Amino acid sequence: MPDRVAQQTIFQRRRCGVLLPITALPVKIPSKINRYGAFDSAYQFIDWAQSAGITVWQLLPLGPTQSDRSPYLCLSSLAGNTDNIGLHWLQQSGLLKPCNSLMNNSACHAKSLEMAYTEFTQMSDNSSWHLQYHRFCAESQPWLDNFALFMALRSQQSNQPWNRWPTELRDRHAKAVNRAQQTLYRPISRLKFYQFLFFKQWAEIRQYAHSKGIFLFGDMPLFVAYNSADVWANRRYFKLEEDGLPLVVAGVPPDYFSPDGQRWGNPHYNWQTLQEDDFSWWIQRIRLHLQMYDLLRIDHFRGLESAWEIPASSNTAKQGHWQTAPGAALLDALIKALPNLPLVAEDLGLITPEVIALRHHFRLPGMAVLQFAFDSDDHNPYLPHNLNQNTVLYTGTHDNDTSLGWYLSLSDHQRTVVTDYLQSDIDNVPEALIEAALASVARLVVLPLQDMLRLNSEHRTNTPGTTCNNWLWHFEWPQLSIEVAQQYRALNYVHNRCD
Repeated sequence: MPDRVAQQTIFQRRRCGVLLPITALPVKIPSKINRYGAFDSAYQFIDWAQSAGITVWQLLPLGPTQSDRSPYLCLSSLAGNTDNIGLHWLQQSGLLKPCNSLMNNSACHAKSLEMAYTEFTQMSDNSSWHLQYHRFCAESQPWLDNFALFMALRSQQSNQPWNRWPTELRDRHAKAVNRAQQTLYRPISRLKFYQFLFFKQWAEIRQYAHSKGIFLFGDMPLFVAYNSADVWANRRYFKLEEDGLPLVVAGVPPDYFSPDGQRWGNPHYNWQTLQEDDFSWWIQRIRLHLQMYDLLRIDHFRGLESAWEIPASSNTAKQGHWQTAPGAALLDALIKALPNLPLVAEDLGLITPEVIALRHHFRLPGMAVLQFAFDSDDHNPYLPHNLNQNTVLYTGTHDNDTSLGWYLSLSDHQRTVVTDYLQSDIDNVPEALIEAALASVARLVVLPLQDMLRLNSEHRTNTPGTTCNNWLWHFEWPQLSIEVAQQYRALNYVHNRCD
């Protein structure tokens, strides 16, 4: 299916999607910390999703993560996490010879990528692999060169944040950069090759998904991580001190749930400089994401109207203030450069009339979460009877507990409110919540796989505000049975969400 057609048709009919991080796919190289080679499993998952009547797969960001494994604080907003490259795919491509002795080795993935790189370097410069690689490097040059250099230097500097590097590297002095490019030529070349493999396999996965009638729904954080190639290579686009440290950081203000607010720590954009450059950095970022996905969610969309700006010296978010952003000018520039822009606005949380007006002006679908629908009255905007078609409706998101875990955590009174609304008994709430979502007017309903499998809190993806045991959950293939697929195909058919 052509990309442009995919972008235009997602919201022209009722659809059901599944929310599943790439790291939740079962892999042949088990690890409690990282999930290596997950791309190999994507094809089988796509087959199962098609059999369940699902036509949208929503993923979390696919960038290279830091030690906390969060896909929302990546080392680059443009590069891919090469831990996901599939070894079976490398073998099929001819870059990796089958080697059973490696398959049970914990260092298998890294060694296999190195072997593939060695195989590549021994090929003729006129080979198809080299021609594809050089074309990729030329097309990706605006971000790839800086990323590969950043990662090579980071390794050389014992993985220290870039602001702790020697001054000439921290501040990108021309002589120091040129010297590093020469001395680190081989690791830089290897890193570029790994990125080439990542995007090549992902393009094949996307093509395979399209062949099965499934669209890929990506997720893009509004802010980027401070310790990233983005900030190191583009310091003028961020509010930083002369030594590179942040002047202000992002977060959200105090509220009922968090008396100190949330201090995320991401640097704020220097919107004036970005606008003077016609938002070229943002256009580059969105363009790359649209080469990977058919639909793209802008996380923390409200920050395009105004964002909570906290002095970097503050330990909490209490001392912050709202700082306006030129969201309308940015979206105008993006649409001019990238017509038919397929965006979804993550508009959860404290949403003002100005944020709503910005979303409506650009006719962007918003979000609703059923777990948030039962804490007030019949006017709650997330209740199914209050929704509109231009909505992406979730039972829960990657930051929520599973729907079963959420329901079990409620008070007796709150449980009664939920079961009365859903006209369900207490043992059938997750299923009733899913059916209420599918029956709603929302054009796109996205169900976390954990909810589809009726899993409890032990299986949640992430608990905001914590740093342990997040981003580790994965399912096992026997859980995705033919019976489960048939159950959801029947539901999707009844609610006109599949053929």
